[in-house]
Amino acid sequence: MSPSLAPLAVVLPIFGAAVTFLLIRHQRSQRIVSVSLLSLTLLLECLLLASVWETGAQAVNLGGWLPPFGITMVVDEFSAMMLVISSAVSLAVLIYATGQGMTDGDEDGPISIFHPTYLILVAGVSNAFLAGDLFNLYVGFEILLTASYVLMTLGGTTPRIRAGVTYVVVSVVSSLLFLIAIAMVYGATGTVNMADLALKLGELDPDTQMVLHVMLLVAFGIKAAVFPLSFWLPDSYPTAPAPVTAVFAGLLTKVGVYAMVRTETLLFPGDRINSLLMVVAGLTMLVGILGALAQTDIKRLLSFTLVSHIGYMVFGLAVSSVVGIGSAVFYVVHHITVQTSLFLVTGLIERRGGTANMDRLGGLAKLSPLLAVLYFVPAINLAGIPPFSGFLGKLGLMQAGVDLGTPLAYALVAAGAVTSLLTLLVMARVWNRAFWRTPEDAVHPDPILLAVGPDGRTLNSSAEVTDHDRGRFSGRDAVTLLPKSMVGATLGLVGLGVALTVFAGPLYELSDNAAMDLLERTPYIEAVLGEGAMP
Repeated sequence: MSPSLAPLAVVLPIFGAAVTFLLIRHQRSQRIVSVSLLSLTLLLECLLLASVWETGAQAVNLGGWLPPFGITMVVDEFSAMMLVISSAVSLAVLIYATGQGMTDGDEDGPISIFHPTYLILVAGVSNAFLAGDLFNLYVGFEILLTASYVLMTLGGTTPRIRAGVTYVVVSVVSSLLFLIAIAMVYGATGTVNMADLALKLGELDPDTQMVLHVMLLVAFGIKAAVFPLSFWLPDSYPTAPAPVTAVFAGLLTKVGVYAMVRTETLLFPGDRINSLLMVVAGLTMLVGILGALAQTDIKRLLSFTLVSHIGYMVFGLAVSSVVGIGSAVFYVVHHITVQTSLFLVTGLIERRGGTANMDRLGGLAKLSPLLAVLYFVPAINLAGIPPFSGFLGKLGLMQAGVDLGTPLAYALVAAGAVTSLLTLLVMARVWNRAFWRTPEDAVHPDPILLAVGPDGRTLNSSAEVTDHDRGRFSGRDAVTLLPKSMVGATLGLVGLGVALTVFAGPLYELSDNAAMDLLERTPYIEAVLGEGAMP
């Protein structure tokens, strides 16, 4: 497949956003356009992945300007994998969101502005993965962050506005740091093209390199939510609508991780700060999971586990070997899928049980066995129970740590094992309280949980529950608590998580190939600057 089609991964969602904005008063048409164009984008990205798997990294120069002066988009195995998994997850969340909107009449679910904003978010994510220069990477971040501000505050409730303000302030600070770093890089080298920088940064004074290195790392660390720059995430994500929280958890922090991996391997090769990265990885894992242990709200709990498992990805980057980075790439793909699945399931739990607070839930396994399965499978996958992909990814990371053999690496392996065990404990607590115990054992159980029949599907006026008790469903004659479209989208994403286990062999092979190219750097640089560019 010609690399000249790569920009369509950005253009198609932007075109879809424009069309859906024109259809703002026609919600059914909005849904059809959004789902169709995102499906087409996913198909295109699958073809790009197949192409680079066979031929290697490919670059396209926009507007006929040759690098390092023009805008370059680069597709290699790493970026193609991120494109495919991000669009697959985005499509599942979009179907879930449209199902929620149709069921609830778009009152509590996504409103008409959701579709164009959501597609802009997808375009920003794709642009970040394809960016061949630092400024275009910055543009990708700003596109997705601008869209995320709107999505986070949908509905305009006080908690969402308050969380949105915190999110905006933190994002603006990280973007400002990134922009200052870009200006400093350009001032020192005269270029922002990453392939060109890979050749020129090595000629700078080591102290100058370190300043630029740390500036970029801090900017990306805030976006990736690594410790101690992760304070903003647990308070920001849980307040958004369920589909928005799910796509934020699955994608936004991973764009920061992608930027860290790309710049650390391409622009700053070597191990000058690997010890620092190991310490950061270990603290991110442990602090995040200890925070999760203290939570009773499932969405906040999952937000802390999200922070914790970012540490595994930094673990692989810090080891800086083919096994370590390959396992980190594999784990990124796994975590995007599984973490998004769990947030979608939490949205279903909140609808079925009336709350996401574990203290008020109980008996969901009996009331809705399918919902129990949808939670159980990604939960044990996240905890790293064999033979699931979470176990395989963690095993690869620990092997990389043992192979390195330093005391700090062994400490990081131990931290990873402890984090995995505590993740299992956290997931088991949710299962025991929300699914296993009876509703009567819960503290102040929600009336919806007790009143709705065992089918778990509808709440109507004949149920023995007052309008006040119905909460957000007050005044409606009938509400589908587990709509087929929402369940189907969640089931598809859970199935994708299982497929990562079934096809772990080819996926690990692709991840290792991506890691070898990242560490070698030559394929990327020569794809952009031409053969013989490396000295």
